[in-house]
Amino acid sequence: MEVKIVDYGVSEEFEKYYITYQINGLRSDEIAQLQVKLEDPLVVKCDELFLTTLFDEDYYPFRSADAQARMEDYIAREEIEMTAYIVDLLEEN
Repeated sequence: MEVKIVDYGVSEEFEKYYITYQINGLRSDEIAQLQVKLEDPLVVKCDELFLTTLFDEDYYPFRSADAQARMEDYIAREEIEMTAYIVDLLEEN
């Protein structure tokens, strides 16, 4: 499984901050399992899952000055954290 951040910022539609992740390498049964378990907006295109996580301003991981100065590090950390979260969800029965 590979998790990449493909977009982030402020959503005018939801009036919140967001991060959109592209998740590749999942089997169709895993995608179906995540569609049931995830509450955040998601879209499936072929074998790719696009998950958008919404944040209140206080919890948005990219808003700090440190995040702005070291954006690559913060993006990598968020990708690792989302990978761990997805694996955890898939391991639950």
